[in-house]
Amino acid sequence: MTQDVPEAPSTPAPRYAGTRVQRVEDGRLLTGRGGFVDDVSRPGMLHACFVRSPFARARINSIDASAALELPGVHAVFTAADLNADVKEAWHAVAGKDMPDTPRPPLAEGEAKFVGDPVALVVAENRYLAEDALELIDVDYDPLPAITDFTAAQDSDVLVHDTYPHNVAGGMAGAPPDEDIFANSPCVVKETVYQQIYAPVPIETRGLVVEWSAATEELTLWASTQTPHELRAFCARLLGIAAQRVRVIMRDTGGGFGQKVVPMREDMCIMLAARKVPGALKWIEDRRENLMSAGQARHVNGTGRMAFDEDGHLQAVDIDYAQDIGAYPTPYPVLTSAAIGMFFPGPYRVPKASFNYKTVFSNTSGLAAYRGPWQYETLAREVLLDIAARKMNLDPVELRRRNLLRRDEMPYFNPNGMPYDHVAPMDTFEQAVKILDHEGFRKEQREALAQGRYLGLGFSAYIEPTGAATGHLATEGATIRMEPTGKINVYVNGGSSGNSLETTVVQLTADALGADIGDVATIQGDTAVTPYGAGTQGSRSGPMTAGAVNEAGGILRQRIVAMAAHRLQVAESDVELAQSTAAVRGDPSKRVTFGELAYTAYYEPQQLPPGVSPVLEATARYVATAPILWANATHACTCEVDPQTGKVTLLRYIVSEDVGPMINPAIVEGQIAGGTVQGIGGALMEDMVYDDDGNPLATTFVDYLLPTATEVPLIEYGHVEIPGPGPGGYKGVGEGGAIGSVPAVINAINDALAPLGVTITRLPASPASIAALIPEGHR
Repeated sequence: MTQDVPEAPSTPAPRYAGTRVQRVEDGRLLTGRGGFVDDVSRPGMLHACFVRSPFARARINSIDASAALELPGVHAVFTAADLNADVKEAWHAVAGKDMPDTPRPPLAEGEAKFVGDPVALVVAENRYLAEDALELIDVDYDPLPAITDFTAAQDSDVLVHDTYPHNVAGGMAGAPPDEDIFANSPCVVKETVYQQIYAPVPIETRGLVVEWSAATEELTLWASTQTPHELRAFCARLLGIAAQRVRVIMRDTGGGFGQKVVPMREDMCIMLAARKVPGALKWIEDRRENLMSAGQARHVNGTGRMAFDEDGHLQAVDIDYAQDIGAYPTPYPVLTSAAIGMFFPGPYRVPKASFNYKTVFSNTSGLAAYRGPWQYETLAREVLLDIAARKMNLDPVELRRRNLLRRDEMPYFNPNGMPYDHVAPMDTFEQAVKILDHEGFRKEQREALAQGRYLGLGFSAYIEPTGAATGHLATEGATIRMEPTGKINVYVNGGSSGNSLETTVVQLTADALGADIGDVATIQGDTAVTPYGAGTQGSRSGPMTAGAVNEAGGILRQRIVAMAAHRLQVAESDVELAQSTAAVRGDPSKRVTFGELAYTAYYEPQQLPPGVSPVLEATARYVATAPILWANATHACTCEVDPQTGKVTLLRYIVSEDVGPMINPAIVEGQIAGGTVQGIGGALMEDMVYDDDGNPLATTFVDYLLPTATEVPLIEYGHVEIPGPGPGGYKGVGEGGAIGSVPAVINAINDALAPLGVTITRLPASPASIAALIPEGHR
């Protein structure tokens, strides 16, 4: 005899996911009540400042801190001899403990390797005293020749690190290029594309408060970080103490964009020094330090080739490139340098692909992660496609139509083995073309040219990995607890740094439990109470957090239903959850609120029958089911270029993006807009320039230019929703805007200047650089 198993209650259709719920964090942030690291104040707290090298390369002969130590209020001056030997382990989870890594001492040892290299650490009663003490420290430097041009570093006699010949940190090659195809194809284009250094520049600079309790041997860190749990693990490894004795608290973080994924050398110094001083130790980076030493990004020089048949179909692509990693890079972007080559075929039907690359040291600030750190692949590819279209006398729209992948071709492996699926690049492209009114713009462009005005249109299509299931990135945890009042708290690891994880996790949890959204709150960023998670990186937060909430929410939902079924004296399959109430399907008058159920569980558990758990709390980990979730988009940009001044005015900007179903369309569009604006800055103005001696020339916002509302047009959005394979079908959206925008802007400029015979392949496309090229056109 078989027994019928009651059917599990079906989850009601989402009430909140997919809607433009107002961000729950806006109230405190817009009224100035956010809690950032610099708001932290501890009893007896001390303040830290760094002595930084004024030379790109110099031998450090001696450091005399005697005068600084005599200054009242100065507690300590630490050098490499005081801190560096205390390092136990310093590997990062993004690379793993067994991955070969480049040197990364907390303080400069023996030799300073870039302007801004931290040489000593001053600890004083306040920041003002610490700054004054810096001026009293006498560092005897012996300046040495430096190499700051990474394109010449492989042939230089100067070595940034003696153990790396030719200044090459590493590299890799894919399959060798098929030279027969490049030699015999009807159309071959070859171009060198140079991308300058630019940086994340978060509104909130880096910051850390570290407090050591000698009595309990516990360390507490208040941090501006994207990865609180990894910061905790790194700190424990660094100091050689048990991880359960380290607590990281991350409240509001004013932007990260990759720069705050892994702790950097200054963070290491503060952690090491905190156990040597009598109070909590605070370090807040100023803007000049951030621009000078928090890490460079992009900075790639490469030569790409594309071969086409007589009908304009791609036959082969090849790219050979080098990336500047500075003196002390963080491991994340060095690893993703390979992705430039792996992803170079992009969202196109490409039979053969090849790549070769090297990562190269220079006496500049180390490479750090920045939103889509492999972005150069899209820049180089999309610029080459437009050059090829002009060579074949085709509109770039038509050339892309002949080569973009369609939905019915999925799954598709690009020639480097990347497994595309659950995407339709042609769909986002055609949507962007339709929103733009392509033919209407071409007519407007012709009329403007007849009047002596130069209008241009640029497209950029890309495909990007999100939620990659590799290493510690492959899982994410969540805890959901119903409190005795029936209100619900959801605990997730954190990393919310402007990407509205608070709001989306509340939406997802409310739907998972059938709760009213006003009854749900979230607690994030405190490693003492939240489950382990890899944080905000790799466009993973949306799909991975959704998976974790789905797992934990499913467990807790079953418990709520079991309790409600007993209370209402019906089968579990007859119970529906909605608006924080359990009701009998078909008879809504029979109902019990979440508050009533919680009261019973917490205060009257004896009323529950045997076998029904009174525990209204669930913790679960989601393990990604697909190796990579792929998102894709098309960016379209129109502009006008003044040939006299070189000024570029953006006219329209359109993004059609597929990130699967949207948890909150307003947040998705905010993420796209933020990344797009960063890419516009990288295309037109941002430039972290060094002179021949290695001196940074853009260490304030007077010299390092950022886009403002006056340079950015209204962004228009289109959405294609192809569900991914994970819970809810959600995909990541964090990095895409920054990937697609740079080539779209550059292609628009090149389209505008095509009648003058000008092609921009060296970024940024500043007014001065454009004006200098125009006289060279058609020569």
